[in-house]
Amino acid sequence: MSVVDFYLCPECGADVPVGSEGCGACALKKAAKHRGKKSGKKGAGKRKRSWEVDPSYDGLELPEDEFDYDDFVEREFGDQPHQKVGLAWYWWLTAVVLLVAMVWGFVF
Repeated sequence: MSVVDFYLCPECGADVPVGSEGCGACALKKAAKHRGKKSGKKGAGKRKRSWEVDPSYDGLELPEDEFDYDDFVEREFGDQPHQKVGLAWYWWLTAVVLLVAMVWGFVF
């Protein structure tokens, strides 16, 4: 017995088996529309799929200047002092006391 995975069609929400050529429900709808509407233009009824990207979004016109890391850090964090990274002395003391207690309990 083989297990078939499904995904949801982005157009109609129907379950479509993975590896198939497309949604059968959408294909039937498109075929019915095509039969009902006869157009003289080629490709007039062609509609982009929801996952196809419009080529007009390719050029975002981003500025081409260099990224200044130091300026970014200054703007983000300003003159605030950095926080100390690490453990406080009392956590080290707690760890040592617990370690000694475990060794003491294991040995005696």
